[in-house]
Amino acid sequence: MTEKTAIVTGGSSGIGLCTAAALHERGCKVYTFSRREFNDPRFTHIRVDVTDPVAAESAVRKVKETEGHLDIVVNCAGFGISGAIEFTPLEDAKRQMDVNFFGMVNVNKPAITIMREQGYGRIVNTSSMAAVFAIPFQAYYSASKAAVNSYTCALLNEVRPYGITVCAVQPGDIKTDFTAQRKKIEDGDAEYEGRINRSVARMEKDEQNGLDPQKAGNFIADTALKNRVKPLYSIDFISGAECFLDRILPKSLAYKIVGSMYNG
Repeated sequence: MTEKTAIVTGGSSGIGLCTAAALHERGCKVYTFSRREFNDPRFTHIRVDVTDPVAAESAVRKVKETEGHLDIVVNCAGFGISGAIEFTPLEDAKRQMDVNFFGMVNVNKPAITIMREQGYGRIVNTSSMAAVFAIPFQAYYSASKAAVNSYTCALLNEVRPYGITVCAVQPGDIKTDFTAQRKKIEDGDAEYEGRINRSVARMEKDEQNGLDPQKAGNFIADTALKNRVKPLYSIDFISGAECFLDRILPKSLAYKIVGSMYNG
């Protein structure tokens, strides 16, 4: 059987690195994409900024030219910003969407062409439980992940006839350096009576008490290698329970609960 070739974006740290390691352990040839230099003998690393569509396409096509096929793409590249909608600079909001959403789009676009022409492929997009329950003072991150979900569900029907399967995985709180890397916009905290900082502190506490990232990586790798996939996945019991509550609770009640948790 031919060794599967996989691309993992954001593969030099956090969930991306854990996913790359899990795919390697399962016998895949793994290419990691990230903006920084990264050396790990398990992977072939390509330094690329996924927000640059030309660079992203060149990197994806380089993998295909080297290996002759592209079986799996896992999009893990992303970061978070926090702050009040009113006080978040527009350039920061656009940067959030550019990395978390359009970075995925830039990698998937050439990958879809390759997979359509070869007649098979699997794309896994990393979303978040913030796509299910939009979090106050993390609106643009939540919006970027909701966009990932909508894009995934549209794409899977577009490419299904060509043997390409697509899904999104929605992690909840994961203990990684994502927390430390979050860009915090604290402007307006006085006007919002300290609620911005209190909400972000609650989020960070939950994240640092969250799931081991290797468990998330194992889940994503297993999903990438499934014979069949459903559109959206939750990783752990708590996230699954939250998705269930989203389906059965009135939205007004669901968001009262979210507000009581994260509204400071």
